[in-house]
Amino acid sequence: MRLALYQCPPGPNDVTGNLRRLEQAAQEAAQQGADLLVCPEMFTSGYNIGAERVAALAEPVDGATADAVALLAREIGVGILYGYPERAADGAIYNSVQLIDRDGRHRANYRKTHLYGELDRSQFSASDAAPAVFELDGWRIGLLICFDVEFPEAVRSLALAGADLVLVPTANMRPYEFVANVVVPCRAYENQVYLAYANFDGKEYELDYCGLSCIVAPDGEVLARADQPEQVLVADLDRARLARTREAFSYVGLRRPELYRP
Repeated sequence: MRLALYQCPPGPNDVTGNLRRLEQAAQEAAQQGADLLVCPEMFTSGYNIGAERVAALAEPVDGATADAVALLAREIGVGILYGYPERAADGAIYNSVQLIDRDGRHRANYRKTHLYGELDRSQFSASDAAPAVFELDGWRIGLLICFDVEFPEAVRSLALAGADLVLVPTANMRPYEFVANVVVPCRAYENQVYLAYANFDGKEYELDYCGLSCIVAPDGEVLARADQPEQVLVADLDRARLARTREAFSYVGLRRPELYRP
């Protein structure tokens, strides 16, 4: 699989403008031969926009924005994972990501489970549904959002479920560059999975996003790292590398869970 990440400045309260940017990024990813493009957390609406605006822009999983992204994916021929505010059938609002494949089909939707600080808690409900693994182009994929990846159990649960690749749209801000530089490569290494982390770069009102989007191999090597505020990163994911890493030793396989119980 050839994977692309879109790092960009945030676009608060501008769904139409963000869809235009998504079209350009998807075209660039497709020109580089990418199979799938990963965008940041709450990409379509902006993240730090307040509960009132989040509620105003929230849509169901099959809403107008999903239709627009599906059309782009079909026309351009690249799968797209994007963050958006989701309004559930019961009226609850979630910080969600949705993956639509190159044929415009909905493949997965994930709602953030670990809410970060008062900003997250004031805007969203926390999901109680555990992250799941699904298959795309023969790869077993798990989804997380931002703060979720900072919990070892979240990535490990996906690895135990057979994930080969974990995709993490994020809106990580300064001074937490440590997460992108250290935690993300560590999560890939300790679970022997590919891990992709797609962030904003730049200011959204009082928040200053730190960029540093990256694609990391299952042996912890950073395959691609963003160094510009707006950039499409591309890296190839190699099944043979995944197998070699897991054959050398397996943290997942060598676990002794009977020793870890309280």
